[in-house]
Amino acid sequence: MKAHTASLLNAIALILCSAWGYLASDLNALTGLMQAAIGFGLLLCYQGVKKENKVIAHIAVTLTVITFVALFLRLPSILNADDFARIARFIIMEFTAALALTYFVKSFRDARTARDNE
Repeated sequence: MKAHTASLLNAIALILCSAWGYLASDLNALTGLMQAAIGFGLLLCYQGVKKENKVIAHIAVTLTVITFVALFLRLPSILNADDFARIARFIIMEFTAALALTYFVKSFRDARTARDNE
């Protein structure tokens, strides 16, 4: 899997899980859509990441790190919830963010190795 594919998967997961949580919640607070907004930001970065634009790739990594950390900080409250769907949404979003970060790091390391070998 390439970094742009992992980032696209992460963006789609963030948008769908965030929308699902927003629609399933009785509160309908706009803060529930923050992950969806980041997902749309990642979608906007997709073509740049695919074309290996360094600036756009770093923006996408920054958005992914913000997502990963924000979700990680919510971990205790999520795990105390009795709502299985809420826990599942959290696991999906956290897993795809970790996956995307892994492939971004791999692509950055591969680019550096290729540059050093020239």
